Amino acid sequence: MADEQTDNRVYRVVLNDEEQYSIWDADRELPAGWHAEGTEGARQVCLDRIEEVWTDMRPASLRRRMAETGAA
Repeated sequence: MADEQTDNRVYRVVLNDEEQYSIWDADRELPAGWHAEGTEGARQVCLDRIEEVWTDMRPASLRRRMAETGAA
């Protein structure tokens, strides 16, 4: 990974169907199963966005299953 001081790349925030987030180089094609969330910019900007929106680390399928069974 490039040193943050010299990393001039543009990144994008991506997420999958399980609502798990990551960052990806904006100039690369997204891997299967991932889509752009809408945020692009410096690495730290993208990481800050993920920290802001990804408050529940459980996969979406687990959250749904727990809601159906009445588990916390």
